[in-house]
Amino acid sequence: MRSRTLAPGRALSAAVLSLALAACSRGPEAPDAPRPVLVTRPGQAAAGVTAFAGEVRARQESPLSFRVGGNLVERRVDVGAHVQAGDLLAVLDPGDLQAQSRAAQAQLAAAEAEYGRARADQERYARLAKDQLISRSLLDAQNAAAKAALGQVNAARANLDVARNQAGYTQLRAPRAGVIATRSAEAGQVVGAGQQVFGLAADGVREIAFAIPEGAIAGFKAGQPVMVELWSSPGQRWPGQVREIAPAADPASRTYAARVAVEAPEGTLELGQSARVYTATDGSVTNGAAGLSVPLSALQRSGERTAVFVIDAKTSTLKLQPVQVGAYGEDRVPVKTGLNAGDWVVAAGGHLLRAGEKVAPVDRDNRPIKL
Repeated sequence: MRSRTLAPGRALSAAVLSLALAACSRGPEAPDAPRPVLVTRPGQAAAGVTAFAGEVRARQESPLSFRVGGNLVERRVDVGAHVQAGDLLAVLDPGDLQAQSRAAQAQLAAAEAEYGRARADQERYARLAKDQLISRSLLDAQNAAAKAALGQVNAARANLDVARNQAGYTQLRAPRAGVIATRSAEAGQVVGAGQQVFGLAADGVREIAFAIPEGAIAGFKAGQPVMVELWSSPGQRWPGQVREIAPAADPASRTYAARVAVEAPEGTLELGQSARVYTATDGSVTNGAAGLSVPLSALQRSGERTAVFVIDAKTSTLKLQPVQVGAYGEDRVPVKTGLNAGDWVVAAGGHLLRAGEKVAPVDRDNRPIKL
């Protein structure tokens, strides 16, 4: 039996026809399934909280310095040392001041000798005047000379007291019990009068120092209640009050220095520990959305504005809704405008979504939600 072989042109046409028939038999491609998204309704924001970073400090912090200048010959304490009132901290070279003290002592001795001579002349002139052997004017002159000599003695004695005090100022002593927090000079250095050598954090009350930004200063006042939490003890908070607020902003940081008095057990707060100061924020908003908040993970950027993804209940599609938010809290943020209490907001994963995309809303247990 003779076999038939197709011509090359006919074979190509048959292959194209077979592919076309196969494509027609598959039909249109199925659309992508809606993407599951975690959604939530806006929560209440009446008790919003703002946190500020702070540091544990002593209420009394004293810069210690010498009252006279000189060469620092001895430093007896290091940073972190605990000292008692009257403890010797540093010593200046006392040589020059001791020499001045000796000079003042010699001047006092000379003044006292001159006053003794003037007093003897005064008594002799008084006897001569009594016998009318000298004039009254000579007696008056001698009385004035004796009085002037007494003045010289008093001046020399005062100068001696000053010189002795200055010689004593070459020793820097702790004014009260506390901890040496800083050191600004070293042995061998020449320091001036009033130049800080140590910083002393006095024993006693500890408080939190923190900075208030310019934009938030209107919401603070002395006596305002706050909560304080140490970084080393998360979740454990103590009540406190804003004790003082600087009247002017720092020219470099443009923030206002503030102090918080903390009602914490004695020994809980250690110098230099990091802390957070929590203060309640106003969660009130407008346009019918008073007291609403959303998770921080729900926020998206839309150009220069903040937005959230909201699900259209009729079409199950996403809409990027611009919102105005308040001060950020630990995990939520109050929403001032742009949301209603009944909206379904995408709570997480918004960076993977796009406006108009069809989605399948689910809760945190991955159960479908009926809009």
